[in-house]
Amino acid sequence: MARAKDDFRGLTGPQKAAIFMLAIGQEQSGKLFARMDDEEIKEMSQTMATLGSVSSSVIERLFVEFADQLSSAGSLVGSFDSTERLLGQAIPAERVAQIMEEIRGPAGRTMWDKLGNVNEAVLANYLKNEYPQTVAVVLSKVKPDHAARVLGMLPENFAMEVIMRMLRMESVQKDVLDHVEKTLRTEFMTNLARTARRDAHEMMAEIFNNLDRNTESRFISALEERNRESADRIKGLMFTFDDLIRVDATGIQRLLRQVEKDVLATALKGASDEVKQLFFSNMAERASKMLREDIESMGAVRLKDVDEAQAKIVVAAKALADAGEIVISGQGEEDQLVY
Repeated sequence: MARAKDDFRGLTGPQKAAIFMLAIGQEQSGKLFARMDDEEIKEMSQTMATLGSVSSSVIERLFVEFADQLSSAGSLVGSFDSTERLLGQAIPAERVAQIMEEIRGPAGRTMWDKLGNVNEAVLANYLKNEYPQTVAVVLSKVKPDHAARVLGMLPENFAMEVIMRMLRMESVQKDVLDHVEKTLRTEFMTNLARTARRDAHEMMAEIFNNLDRNTESRFISALEERNRESADRIKGLMFTFDDLIRVDATGIQRLLRQVEKDVLATALKGASDEVKQLFFSNMAERASKMLREDIESMGAVRLKDVDEAQAKIVVAAKALADAGEIVISGQGEEDQLVY
């Protein structure tokens, strides 16, 4: 049997949480588990299973600490998700959705104020799938300058249908207006609020991209042990120096104009032969020869310097891709380019 835990100061946060869950009993802990996501449940379960026996004095100190922290407002952490769950226990789901849309959605007192703060391309992309009459109602309610930008982004034939209906439109009946507003709130603004929240895996992939190679490898390996699915997803979203082979010749040539000569030489010093050849083949013969000579004359280079140089080029490549100036093809068939 595992040694009894009798040193309260040595307990980790997860261990304290595990002891708490075991102490409050099956009925109450079940309610808490129902509020957790799958990853939280897995972590909590693993900690509980390896906890061993715990002395009564430790349990008593834990509950005293919990009570002290609960009495302090500074120990509470609020979030959109926790607020939504709490509201869901007290009021109807439709009302909860409306309240959360109000606090999550673009700023504005009314639905039409909010639409005026939505990017015109996003709004046009949604409206192009609606009935022309519905679009006419929406554009008649937002500011003229915003309506003009949205109208200009709609397919031409569809836009003309909308214009004709706006010209023939008289005063809109209240029940029709209420229906359109309700549809926008439940279908568009709620989805917009959800998609505006950044994907955590994308955020971590960007962070990992900026780590040095050793640290990145260490974190990925540790994450694979705890959550293989998340690790694989992050690796799939990461863009590394070796991934530059997915950039076409035109893109590499564009990238070369953004990268300093000494940075490129240092980066290629530790690159694979395939990546080296990719850059050499997209340079003038004389420039390629000079770069090869520079790399050979550098001698030994610190791995840290190579990582930093490669990271600079990766950042430049991603910036060009985000600006639409180069294309980074995917690894699947659906992402392959056709010329």
